[in-house]
Amino acid sequence: MSGAFARLLSSVETSKTQATLRSLPFIVMAVVALIDLASGPNSGLFPLLALGPAFASVACGLARTTMTGVVALVLCFALALYNDNLWEPRTAITAMAILGVTLASVLASAGRLRHERRLADVRSVAEAAQRVLLRPVPRRAGPGIGVAVSYTSATAEARIGGDLYEVVSTPHGVRIIVGDVQGKGLEAVETAAVVLGAFREAAYDEARLQGVVTRLENALTRELSGEQFVTAVLAETAGDDSLTVLNCGHPPPMVLTSGGDHWFADPPDEALPLGMGSLQVTEPVPYRLPFEPGDQVLFYTDGVIEARDGTGRFYPLASRAHLLSDTDPQVALDALRADLLRHVGRPLADDAAMLLLRHRAAHPASAQNAA
Repeated sequence: MSGAFARLLSSVETSKTQATLRSLPFIVMAVVALIDLASGPNSGLFPLLALGPAFASVACGLARTTMTGVVALVLCFALALYNDNLWEPRTAITAMAILGVTLASVLASAGRLRHERRLADVRSVAEAAQRVLLRPVPRRAGPGIGVAVSYTSATAEARIGGDLYEVVSTPHGVRIIVGDVQGKGLEAVETAAVVLGAFREAAYDEARLQGVVTRLENALTRELSGEQFVTAVLAETAGDDSLTVLNCGHPPPMVLTSGGDHWFADPPDEALPLGMGSLQVTEPVPYRLPFEPGDQVLFYTDGVIEARDGTGRFYPLASRAHLLSDTDPQVALDALRADLLRHVGRPLADDAAMLLLRHRAAHPASAQNAA
């Protein structure tokens, strides 16, 4: 399931919920009227008609809320007339209660609508920030390299958070970064923006990945204060059958070979997270991974492997490698994301980003069949 399709389904479900809420006031008033008619003149249920305009303020606009109050008043007088107590004091008290609740509901509805408009403005700004911070990556990066990304934010209604990724084609080859900022919220987004901005420049300028890491360290030291840090994994491929990786305290990438094997590429010499470079005694050392035709490498953040189901069981990423066998890398990664969300069964507790690199010269499934 792609991110756009998931948002479409969410929008449809939200529309159905809103339609139900808009119908609820009239359903409540109809039920109250029917019970009052069936119970006889002494039941005294028609004061409950005030529930109609009260419920209307939750999801209805000003006109519909006002109309709900008018309908409640009409039903109040109709039931009083039917029960032959139109001129009794309780009828007048009920009518005044309905008028009061309707007025309060109209005011509440007006406040809710103002809040929704402000929230819509904030979301439009957030989406603009998303397009700047997490730009769409190319589906192809360099000769024969397919790319797919997936991002799921833990913040309700948000599409960005503290995880980050980028893919750039440089004179030194295709370079990528996948990282996870310590903490959450706007401060984490600010840190992610600093890292991505520095990476986009350094990836072009620096001949070695160690130089890129140094530039990222300098940017974090210059722009941020406190004890924040960022775990990250950087990788580069220059068009040969290998991938150079430098891991800065990040979960190791998962390598999937064209023969059907998969394994986690733990670094022989793991560097400290970005932002803690002053504690590093020696320069971080990159290592090489095989990246032959048909191979894939999955980079991810800890929001993936630390996602728990209802029983507290972590997401078994290793046993889900077969989900990445589709001919289209993005479809394959969307299938993995959908499986992750099914495993959790609720909103994620942490942001989850994934980036899949595939050597397109041969498809994994076909290569496996030929073996």
